[in-house]
Amino acid sequence: MKILKFGGSSVAHPESIERVTQIINSYLSSGEKFGVVVSALGGLTDVLEQMGSMAELGNDGYKPLIDVFFQRHTAIIQQLIPEEKQAKVTKEIDKRTKELTNILQGVYLIKELTPRTKDYLLSFGERCSAFLLSKVLWYQGVNASMLDAREVLRADNTFGKGKIKVKESYQLIQEYFKETDELKVITGFIASTARGETITLGRGGSDYTASLFGAALGCSVIEIWTDVAGVMTADPNKVKKALPVKHLSYQEALEMSHFGAKVIYPATVIPAMEKNIPLYIKSTFAPEEVGTVVSEHAEPDEHPIKGISSISDVSLIMIQGGALVGAVASHTYRLFRVLANYQVNIILITQGSSEHNICFAVKPEDVDTAKKAIEEEFSLEIQSRYIDPLIIEPEISILAVIGDNMKHRPGISARLFQSLGKNGVNVAVTSQGSSERNISVAINRKDEVKALNAVHEAFFLSDTYSVNLYIVGVGLIGGTLLSQIRENAGFLHKNQHLEINVVGLANSKRMVFDEEGIVLENWREHLNESESKMDIRKFVAKMKELNLRNSIFVDNTAAPEITEFYEEILDASISISTPNKFAPSGLFRSYQDLKYLAYERGVKFMYETNVGAGLPVITTISDLVSSGDRILKIQGVLSGSLSYIFNTFQRGEASFSDIVLEAQQKGFTEPDPREDLCGSDVARKLTILARESGVALERENIRIDPILSPNCIEAQSVEAFFEELKKEDERFEQMRESLTSEGKALRYIATLAGDQAFLSLAEVGTESDFYHLSGSDNMIVFTTERYKERPLVIKGPGAGAEVTAAGVLAEIIRIAYHLS
Repeated sequence: MKILKFGGSSVAHPESIERVTQIINSYLSSGEKFGVVVSALGGLTDVLEQMGSMAELGNDGYKPLIDVFFQRHTAIIQQLIPEEKQAKVTKEIDKRTKELTNILQGVYLIKELTPRTKDYLLSFGERCSAFLLSKVLWYQGVNASMLDAREVLRADNTFGKGKIKVKESYQLIQEYFKETDELKVITGFIASTARGETITLGRGGSDYTASLFGAALGCSVIEIWTDVAGVMTADPNKVKKALPVKHLSYQEALEMSHFGAKVIYPATVIPAMEKNIPLYIKSTFAPEEVGTVVSEHAEPDEHPIKGISSISDVSLIMIQGGALVGAVASHTYRLFRVLANYQVNIILITQGSSEHNICFAVKPEDVDTAKKAIEEEFSLEIQSRYIDPLIIEPEISILAVIGDNMKHRPGISARLFQSLGKNGVNVAVTSQGSSERNISVAINRKDEVKALNAVHEAFFLSDTYSVNLYIVGVGLIGGTLLSQIRENAGFLHKNQHLEINVVGLANSKRMVFDEEGIVLENWREHLNESESKMDIRKFVAKMKELNLRNSIFVDNTAAPEITEFYEEILDASISISTPNKFAPSGLFRSYQDLKYLAYERGVKFMYETNVGAGLPVITTISDLVSSGDRILKIQGVLSGSLSYIFNTFQRGEASFSDIVLEAQQKGFTEPDPREDLCGSDVARKLTILARESGVALERENIRIDPILSPNCIEAQSVEAFFEELKKEDERFEQMRESLTSEGKALRYIATLAGDQAFLSLAEVGTESDFYHLSGSDNMIVFTTERYKERPLVIKGPGAGAEVTAAGVLAEIIRIAYHLS
């Protein structure tokens, strides 16, 4: 024999009930013998509770809800009962609705809803749904009738959460089923006291009813039919990539249900476990799927844990003081005795080995009661300051990783805490049971969803991982970066096991966010249609509000005002990748602070593209320094724009001003080319190289030999600058002709020797490696202790949107590896 239980979502509407009858008929056609337990129509228990609360407050707004109750049931009658039989069935529902109305009227008049009355009120949901399902089946030709569980289930008088008298109830169930061959449609959720009063069984009561009947009748299987195909590795409403769990042991199921898994409830597991009856969690919307099987010994799988659960809202209470040390458990006994006397349920507990404090978690509604109880019990110790005033931390969530195999797999705790730490999730309390089946952590409630996703990815998606990208600046570099992310998505997923989700975009006018990921095929339309005006302060606030795991902020601008928010971004445990040079080349103290903050928060602050676009310059310095080498001298053509300008000018095919204009139009220079020609941009790059080499250089300490005349430098606008530059064309042409005749060329070279740094427009001959540069090539020459006789040379394109964007993308991938 089997017991099939159908939840509220499975009988919410006429269409749902039709699916249920199809499942039942398929079992009948195969010769199965079974009973059916049913919940109230989906959502109606909440409606009943709402009506009771309103009536108790003297609010007659409950009356229209009675019509809702009646109409939900009559809609089923009208669609699923033969027309000639509808009046008879409707009459019974009408009779029950009138009884419900009278009860509510009484509550309304006396403005009191006792626990006993509330239980009777809530029972109408199951009594009506079971009656209706039995009638629908009867008129389909099934020999079915309703069984009111109050006839056979006996409970104490703890209204709201009745405790079943198991031995008596089992005997009554067994005797009842000896006398019937009908298919019984049983009311879930309710039982009766010894005095015949109606009592409910609390949260998950209908599932519990099914388990009790299954255990009493010695069933081979108990099936819980709901709206999901079994237990998931995490709550799919919070973790979109949650996976189905095929097998759970009874103990694993108990742990997961205790820590918030809503598909299965603790009380349901106990009767099945005592009789060793497998529980199947199945979906009425996908009946062909096996779902989750809960049994004595779950089949192992490739994952070290079975699931991650969380309790969203608890409060931590800490009691501490010298009186607790060496008290031989007397204070612990007093603490938990008084909490038990006040019926305060403890969700989690931990005690430090110093015995100086005890910390435990309770539901928010129990905080005041717990506080009062503890302060009364320990009033003398508190007055004498042997025990400190209680510390209460509200808005806490508890996250638990669960699995029987955890005790056989080292490194579970390390993976858990590493995934939390890399995402800036602080753990307030941790606890692990001696069974090693569960590791629980208490975290800030605002971090719950991020923590769940981060931990889930660490344990279940370790072969693939994802990062969430916020991009400010979608011009040449930013737009090219988005194109590269889109074009390489398949390659990254297949070969790097990486998914890059762009969740925020901004240009100078607008910003847009989409937590699920912006569709990159039409990102421009998304951004242009956004009604949110760009405000970097609001952009950063939104990133922090979303609080997504594995977040990276990409700044593709050259705006110093954006860099002012780097500290806040890093402090929120969001990594940064940027070609913006203002922060790394600003004040040395600020540079140090950002680097240290990134280290402290476990995130990355990366700016490889600051110096050589896509060239691995900063990475090379880091490798040299970290491996113990000492950098003696750096010389380089560090500006791809200036390299392009002077390499092109050397050919003598256009005037100097025309070449500068062409470089600007191709995106090789900054929007104002004077940033390049005045040496400001190169000075920033040399500052960064010096600092990465270990030299505490400030940018103003770099000597800069000018290229331009004061008139060019002081021009009021970019347009005015070009007018002045045209006047310089003859001077530059004379220089070019003179150097060409000598077999030389102009190169703008940055030099760092010790702590001396300078920039100069140098004349180089054919013997110099710098002479042979072409296009927008950069070249950096490192003389170190290891590379003293033959310096280390890095050479390649140092400007252009393609190579810079590629450098940023490479950095994003490196950050992703760090976060994974």
